Amino acid sequence: MKQSVSKENHIKPINFSVSRYIKYFWIGFTSILIIIILLFLLASWGALGEMPTFEQLENPRNDLATQIISSDREQLGTIFKPNENRTPINYNDLPPHLINALIATEDVRFYEHSGIDARGTLRAFTSFGRRGGASTITQQLARLLFIGIRSRNMDKYTQKIREWVIAARLERQYTKEEIIVMYLNKYDFARQAIGIGSASRIYFNKKSIDLKVEESAMLVGMLKSATIYNPKTRLEKALNRRNTVLSQMAKYGYLTVEEKDSLKQLPLKLNYTPEGYSEGKATYFRRQVKKWVEEWIKKNPKGKNEAGELEYYDIYSDGLKIHVTIDSRMQKYAEESVLQHMSNLQKEFDRQERKNTTSPFRGISKQQIDQIINHAIKTSPRRIKMLKQGKSEKEILASFDKKVDMKVFSWNGIMDTIMTPRDSVLYHKRFLHTGLMSMNPQTGAVKAWVGGINYKYFKYDHVNQGARQVGSTFKPFVYATAIDQLKYSPCYKMPRAKVTIPVGKHGVSGEDWTPTNTDDNYIGSITLKDALAGSVNTVSARLMDRIGPEPIINLAKKLGIQSEIDSVASIALGTETLKLSEMVGAYSVFANEGIYTKPVIISHIQDKNGTLLYGNFPEKRDVISKESAYVTLNLMEGVTETGSGKRLRTKASSQYIYKNVVTGHPYGFTNPIAGKTGTTQNQSDGWFMGIVPDLCTGVWVGGDNRSTHFKSTKYGAGATMALPIWALYMKKCYEDVNLNISKSEFKKPENLSIQLDCEVYEKSIKVDDELRI
Repeated sequence: MKQSVSKENHIKPINFSVSRYIKYFWIGFTSILIIIILLFLLASWGALGEMPTFEQLENPRNDLATQIISSDREQLGTIFKPNENRTPINYNDLPPHLINALIATEDVRFYEHSGIDARGTLRAFTSFGRRGGASTITQQLARLLFIGIRSRNMDKYTQKIREWVIAARLERQYTKEEIIVMYLNKYDFARQAIGIGSASRIYFNKKSIDLKVEESAMLVGMLKSATIYNPKTRLEKALNRRNTVLSQMAKYGYLTVEEKDSLKQLPLKLNYTPEGYSEGKATYFRRQVKKWVEEWIKKNPKGKNEAGELEYYDIYSDGLKIHVTIDSRMQKYAEESVLQHMSNLQKEFDRQERKNTTSPFRGISKQQIDQIINHAIKTSPRRIKMLKQGKSEKEILASFDKKVDMKVFSWNGIMDTIMTPRDSVLYHKRFLHTGLMSMNPQTGAVKAWVGGINYKYFKYDHVNQGARQVGSTFKPFVYATAIDQLKYSPCYKMPRAKVTIPVGKHGVSGEDWTPTNTDDNYIGSITLKDALAGSVNTVSARLMDRIGPEPIINLAKKLGIQSEIDSVASIALGTETLKLSEMVGAYSVFANEGIYTKPVIISHIQDKNGTLLYGNFPEKRDVISKESAYVTLNLMEGVTETGSGKRLRTKASSQYIYKNVVTGHPYGFTNPIAGKTGTTQNQSDGWFMGIVPDLCTGVWVGGDNRSTHFKSTKYGAGATMALPIWALYMKKCYEDVNLNISKSEFKKPENLSIQLDCEVYEKSIKVDDELRI
């Protein structure tokens, strides 16, 4: 008979088996837990890769671009290292809907976790990543700050562990708001848009706080990949990604379904405003600012390091804030005026060049043309680059005669074409150029600066870099010297007749000098006011003969002219080459009651925390009496009333209608304007200097080479080439009432002894004659 087995005997083997599995489970679980803890410890100790120190966590290194900020608080541009155009912003600079879009799309439990989203991580593990990753915003920040690009091999697992550890540390170190700001300031939105501040400006030309919901959604969508979802290159993908973000916002209650559906129907409206050194607003001016600040940095160390060595600010990474005198609105009007006039002027120039066999040059030989082109090749970026690559001169020259794909400048936009580099040099030589500078005479603050027509293709700055022959714009210095020394009235008359200055007198060499008038009129006499208005050369020569060139040169130097001026008789007609910046500074003296104020472009500089590092103090000096300055202004008012600048007063400038290009402009200025046009030999340079009580603006127009010019003064005179830019610019400035540019009379000094009323002056002359009799 079989022995029965008790119930307990049956249960014991089962308990033994279960307990063994439970034991193995706990051993395995504990082992995994220990391994995980050990991995985290190893990661925190730096065994799995370099980890940030406490100091690095406290102050994570971010290269901050230097900001150039206009006088009206608009950012003109930045100075930055390649791929580091970062402008930091604060949490209060972020619109709420941008933060909502970020949370809904990237990390919906952001405010609940401490750096690692356990639910998201478990979901990622169980779905093998098919239902999305589990990187929180804090983890993404950790990767951006300290880890970099994710490895594709086994290192990606250790990187992930380091990422978790750093994220946990960041959560202990910073508030949630600070983490959001750090993340958005760090992310690279492509196209030099580092951080949300730069991205808002570059893609939408606005501050981040002013972003609309759909714009915020687009930028948040780019966080997944700024390359794949970039609206400049992949518009459809960017649009679809934006709509996904909007759907996420609706899913988590940040938008209603109706709002989401409405926003999805909107197109992507970009206002793309690139911020490269060759793009954006005030490109020539920004280069001048950079040059100025670099010189300032060399002379102003920020302190000594632990080794006792001097440390200097880094213009590319220290986040300096350079506050400049430029007004962004006036700069915009200046650039618009240059574009409007120069594009039309170029059309007329091109039309006239069709029958010119040596186009775009006139009056020079083929050998001289070759010299110009060869010089341009020698200094070209292409040759310099090839030299650095170790190419020989023979290889370089040969490359300039091979056709290649290239982009060239045109007034209709950058043009794709095929031509040899040599031909491209000749092509770009045909363009006329310009410079414009506008400043406040009382403060010296430069308000607008246009150095050329396109900085990317023509880097030569015609405001402060280039010196050109000034022509008749030099004559007010001659007249001002005569007024200051001889107390001449604008009503004082001089003969039109030719005057001959013999060899040896006033630096005349070779043969006697007998200047001629452009109108060939040498009959009778003329007042000084009418002589300057009509730019009568013989009167200027007679004045120079009476006072000599040295007093004129001395006055010009006091007026701020630093370029060399030869002591010769011909300076009376403006044969010297001077910079536009010098001319504007000099003319401003007349509007500032005879006081010279040095032009300034920097008002103050701050560090990234707002601490003042530099403040400008205007440099001033007395030059001429208030009376002489005012009388000189009165003379120059005649230029815009009856002389070469009178077209400013007409309501329709019919003279400014080119063949096939109708560009009549209703200037119609009625306020007092002092000015002077200038035209040099062969129409190579056209000038206009214009003054109102609180603004002095100078404009120059001409070719890159003096042999590039119009064939006649009909189009090549300063009144046609340069004056329209001044007029367009001032008209826009006056239309902007917020600028409050003066239309009042020039300030008249008390007890004026020089008579300005010609009727009264003539009567006084007759009385003097009678008394003498």
